[in-house]
Amino acid sequence: MFCSFSLSLLFIQLLQLCPSSYTLPTRQEIFIRPVPNSILTVRAELKKAEIISTVIDDFLPSLTLSVSWPKKNANLGNTIKPKHVQDTPTIELYDEITSTSRSSCKSNMTYVITLTDPDAPSRDNPEWSEMCHWIAAGVPLSSDSVSILPILEATMPKAMESYEEIMEYKPPGPLPKTGKHRYVFLVFAPANGTSQPLDLTKPSNRQHWGTGKERGGVRQWAKENGLVPVGANFIYSQNKKQ
Repeated sequence: MFCSFSLSLLFIQLLQLCPSSYTLPTRQEIFIRPVPNSILTVRAELKKAEIISTVIDDFLPSLTLSVSWPKKNANLGNTIKPKHVQDTPTIELYDEITSTSRSSCKSNMTYVITLTDPDAPSRDNPEWSEMCHWIAAGVPLSSDSVSILPILEATMPKAMESYEEIMEYKPPGPLPKTGKHRYVFLVFAPANGTSQPLDLTKPSNRQHWGTGKERGGVRQWAKENGLVPVGANFIYSQNKKQ
């Protein structure tokens, strides 16, 4: 079951992504096109981890985000040692809402992936928050769809086809005695639904995403660049010295 608020939010986001080609379904169609449980799970876990609304405003995801390293996968809040996340991760995006009849607007669009740490240097003392760890643009949708999380090791997707690094990947490196950090991957799409390359700004530095303000972060950067959130995943990681 899902509330009318969630439905309204979902369709508003779909209109933002494909305003020229997407039309609202009839009242009957709403009841035969339920939101997948995995999508609702993502939103619930983001709220549970207080990522909604401290890092990003409340939203209902429309894409599933798979994040993997050579030996580990992100799974909505699992804990991974820093040594396992040093390589730039493999990213795959899956469209669950329209997996059987994907719109041309959405399939031609590319997306922006970000990684942010809202717990720098620690969750109790986030004076460096947020720390920008990665911005990658031009990430396409994957050709196949999936409907469940977690993504199993045996079915991990292939590497991203191509992307542009706006901010080079900085591996998570939580300091000693700073507890667990949340490392949050967010997927953004252009609010105007364009499939053209985006002219994104690069934060002047990683701390506070270049805003110079405590708790300045990905939310402000996305709004300044005309982006809306459409997917998310996250991990916890901590230094072994606690």
